[in-house]
Order: sequence, then structure tokens, then C-alpha cells
Amino acid sequence: MADQPSEKAIGRMRVFVDKYCEKSGTFKHPGEGVTESVILGLAQNVDDLGRPLCPCRFYPDKNEEIKHRTWICACDDMQIYKYCHCLLFVDKEGLPITEYLPDDHEGREMYGLVKDPLPDKGRPLRDKAEEREVERRERPS
Repeated sequence: MADQPSEKAIGRMRVFVDKYCEKSGTFKHPGEGVTESVILGLAQNVDDLGRPLCPCRFYPDKNEEIKHRTWICACDDMQIYKYCHCLLFVDKEGLPITEYLPDDHEGREMYGLVKDPLPDKGRPLRDKAEEREVERRERPS
């Protein structure tokens, strides 16, 4: 593992983030350093693992985790609920969109109801929301 991700991976992730913002109707976080930190983490995982695994989570085994695809950016929560744990894809004010989350989801509890500014964009896996909620309820705390 290198100390810093390659310029190639960083560039790839910057392009991805810009395109995904447009596609999903979200914005990059306006806070200084937030977007760059997440991009660097994604790029490091691209270099190390070959996939942009979410850098905002802990994984006992990253190689095992990439087999599941759940936390590869854009993660399942982003594609189902339009909710980004990393605060990379947010509304113009820098808040994660929580409108589609279940009422008892941690994101809704932390940020309250944050409406989707562009509901006609994003959420390609919205039909998986019910299935995801069943999995979430069955998971041990």
C-alpha cells in the first residue's frame, strides 16, 4: 500500500464524482476538504483493491467486502435511498438527503428530514428499499 493514491486513481474518482452528481441530482459537499478526503480514500481503495470501496466505514476484511458490492461507491444506500454516509453526495447546503430513508434509520435520526432537491434523478435501485429494510431489521444490533 502506498502512502498516497496514484494521480490516475484520484483523477478517475474526481471524474466519477462529477458525473455521479449530475446523474443523481446531488452536489459535492461544500465544506472545505470533505469531498477531497473522500475522493482520496476512494482512490486509495481503487489502487489497493481495484474498486472504490467506501472509505467511511470499517471493514474486517476489505477484500471480502468488495465481493458483496454493498459499499462500493456509489453504494447501495446511495442507489436505493439517495443517502450518502460519507457526505460526498449531498444537497446544496451539504446535508445528506434523508427523505427516502425509513423513519428509524440513523441518518434520519441524525439529520432529520432532508428533502430531495431533484427527485426525478437518482435512485436506480429504489425498488430494493423494502428488501433492504427487511435485512436491516434482521441484522443484530
